[in-house]
Amino acid sequence: MIRPYILAETNWKHLKDEQFQLAVLPWGATEAHNYHLPYATDNYQAESIVSESARMAWEHGDKVVVLPTIPFGVNTGQKDIYLDINLNPSTQFAILKDIITVLNEQGIYKLLIFNGHGGNDFKPLIRELGLLFPKMFISFCFFPQMLDKYQYFENKGDHADEMETSLMLYLRNDLVLPKGSWGSGDHKKFKIKAFSDGGVWAEREWSKITLDTGTGNPELATKEKGERFFKDVCAKVSKLFTDLCHANLDDLYE
Repeated sequence: MIRPYILAETNWKHLKDEQFQLAVLPWGATEAHNYHLPYATDNYQAESIVSESARMAWEHGDKVVVLPTIPFGVNTGQKDIYLDINLNPSTQFAILKDIITVLNEQGIYKLLIFNGHGGNDFKPLIRELGLLFPKMFISFCFFPQMLDKYQYFENKGDHADEMETSLMLYLRNDLVLPKGSWGSGDHKKFKIKAFSDGGVWAEREWSKITLDTGTGNPELATKEKGERFFKDVCAKVSKLFTDLCHANLDDLYE
């Protein structure tokens, strides 16, 4: 069945008389995820969450349109990992500027960038784009930070970890290798303690910190954990969609 809120599936017969309140742009990455998860893990996760959340919002009468997923992200720290595809932040800016130009000219003044990749940093881009497009309200979210993931998962990590493996076991079990193939996700930290304490940051050179490209042990991942997290995060994201649809851009603060 064609989903009218998914731009890639809908058609001009529907769109010629439609008016959307909110555009959502899923943005992921193409990169190695330990030994066992597909390179497009971030894309599958982001697209699945926004599609389900848009369905929930649409059924409540909210006019959300999900744009096609951008499949490449910032992978400057992984330049020597085979076929990890990098988009520089300046390239992301150019892509966003072109997309926002269309939305702005056609009267869709709300854009949410739904980020599925930890290497993407949209805040400085949105600051600059906000100056260029004063009518637009541009925001972003990074779904792993929208819930306390450690209420769902036991092992800490941030890449191909228990959370991502659980989600993929639920969403695309057919693309996850058997458990005997999973790497441990062991990884090194900076010797300079301040980088681990917070408030100080430097890019990690991925091939120097991890052997299997994972950071976080996926051992305890299950489909059931992934389903629970997915449903809860979709409930929260769909509420965000609804709130953005109904937000008055001239009265945003209290």
